[in-house]
Amino acid sequence: MIVCIAEKPSVAKDIARIIGANQSKDGYMEGNGFQVTWTFGHLCELKMPEDYAPQWKSWRQEYLPMIPPRFGIRLKDDKGVKKQFDVIQRLMSKAERIINCGDAGQEGELIQRWVMQKAGAKCPVSRLWISSMTDEAIREGFENLKDQQEYHQLYMAGLSRAIGDWLLGINATRLYTIKYGQPGHPLSIGRVQTPTLALIVKRQQEIEQFKPEPYWVLSTIYRDTTFTATKGRFTNKEEGEKSFELIKDKPFEITKVEKKNGKEAPPHLYDLTSLQVDCNRKFGMSAEVTLNTIQALYERKLTTYPRVDTQFLSEDVYAKCPAILNGLYQAKFAGEAPYAAFIKPLGAKKLPKSKKVFDNSKVTDHHAIIPTGVPPTALSDLERKVYDLIARRFISVFYPDCKFATTTVQGKVDKVEFKVTGKEILDPGWRALYQKTEKSDTEEENKDDEERTLPSFEKGESGPHQPTLTEKMTTPPKPYTEATLLRAMETAGKLVDNEELRAAMKENGIGRPSTRAAIIETLFRRHYIRKERKNLIATPTGIELIGTIRDELLKSPELTGIWEKKLRDIEHKKYDAAQFIDELKQQINDIVRQVLTDRNDKRITITTDEDLKKLKKVRRTTTKATAATAKKTEGAAPVEGTTCPVCKQGTVIKGKTAYGCSRWKEGCNYRVPFKS
Repeated sequence: MIVCIAEKPSVAKDIARIIGANQSKDGYMEGNGFQVTWTFGHLCELKMPEDYAPQWKSWRQEYLPMIPPRFGIRLKDDKGVKKQFDVIQRLMSKAERIINCGDAGQEGELIQRWVMQKAGAKCPVSRLWISSMTDEAIREGFENLKDQQEYHQLYMAGLSRAIGDWLLGINATRLYTIKYGQPGHPLSIGRVQTPTLALIVKRQQEIEQFKPEPYWVLSTIYRDTTFTATKGRFTNKEEGEKSFELIKDKPFEITKVEKKNGKEAPPHLYDLTSLQVDCNRKFGMSAEVTLNTIQALYERKLTTYPRVDTQFLSEDVYAKCPAILNGLYQAKFAGEAPYAAFIKPLGAKKLPKSKKVFDNSKVTDHHAIIPTGVPPTALSDLERKVYDLIARRFISVFYPDCKFATTTVQGKVDKVEFKVTGKEILDPGWRALYQKTEKSDTEEENKDDEERTLPSFEKGESGPHQPTLTEKMTTPPKPYTEATLLRAMETAGKLVDNEELRAAMKENGIGRPSTRAAIIETLFRRHYIRKERKNLIATPTGIELIGTIRDELLKSPELTGIWEKKLRDIEHKKYDAAQFIDELKQQINDIVRQVLTDRNDKRITITTDEDLKKLKKVRRTTTKATAATAKKTEGAAPVEGTTCPVCKQGTVIKGKTAYGCSRWKEGCNYRVPFKS
């Protein structure tokens, strides 16, 4: 018999149906020479400290660091796991060949290899490697099975990651709990979670320590168009007033009118992180909810493998694209075909094959997330939203660039120069797919996206104008949201807006795309962070923990990014796994020695469930009080850039219909509508 082992029962049943194993047994399917069984994710795990030495069960500093001479695995302590493992072990003991059908990634490789090791499998092993769960993909995969040895380095990278997490997590957690914790409240330290927490704490401290400074902006209105002084902001009011006096009674003259045409290419296809970012920004979905949703779409054969970090397709996918588009053409929601009108123009000619989409050098194990072409049915609201993002992004890459014209008009009054810029869309191109669906979250994005067509100006014309000198205040950096935190994790904390540069930095990011959602959820679960609206706020526990950790290795995003690069290099045979573990062992020894010699006896504050409930209650009460105060101040004349009269922390900003507080996302409801 040939034994196939999948990662989930649902996946096993799909595989069994395709290969003809149609007889249901206890824990497996059988038929046509195959037995198809499954795990439930991880059945095995690395042994715990007490499995190596009984005394290591005690959390005592004299047992640190705990470094086993050789790592071993054990079954998880669960009746269901043990029952299923017994089935797997019995089948594998009689198998003539095993086909590893685990998820095609590092974690999937580790899950199945550990089970086969624990079961004592001796027969040859093949690997099923597929990027989607469609019937066609499964059939093709079975026709092109690989030797498992081809994926040995993938396993070594996964094993190194697991051992590294054990060494650091077990030792550092016990070390800091013993030295700085409180009874019954362990302080969790992790290779990825601690640098991620450090990012949030650092940003929060930057906000709290920020001191607003005034500046003045000189602008003038000429022919109902606002021109801003090219000198920019004045940090000195007297200097601004001097320029204002210089221009107030003199005519405004147009000195230059320049019009340039430009193009904007379609955005890259989605990888997991960019999908999670968009889902959080547009729909408020957490990274974990997005991952669970796209995983469900994958298992329903509607989208390709989700846990990917590339935004490119391999060239062999190009031939399948017309069929995928045809499937999207047939897709209907509530009786409407949302993509048909966009796909119809593509059917009349050969699809373009751009290097920004199809590039073998940018694809390793899996390509970007795209639809499979299977028409979707009975989607939940969240599934529909996520599917729609992926479908529109896929269609858009075959559309032409968006063409626009940028007009820059320069003018002057005496020696003071002014400028205004307008943007006009000439041909929406790929943006046509988003004109009715895409709404930006922030005022800044709305301003960036806003088309502003200027009146027709002629060089040399002049006339009267209305100058203003406006006082504004500098604003602090914004708190992290899940969307911006995911981007920061991807680039090891560096602020990178350019898409191409960001892609080049992915190898040095914190964590993997598939694990970042779980890391953020762990920080919530440990009460290291909490959420205010979309903002991620560090709790006293999180702040004090990062303040206590002095070793940069534990909290530096850059150093953690270097670790991630080494793990990727292990996967691609560029770095030795044993060297990675040996280096980590030495680092653990150094950390233990440093902490145990610290004479600081301070204990870290523990944030409890009750504390978080109180914070929510206080915030609700504050919001109501703020709203009441805001109502009283509606008659006051607001001055843009001044301190908010309600919360005393934000600044007054000008919206589309009213003045408001820059801290409206934090709950300040100060609002003064424009006079009609």
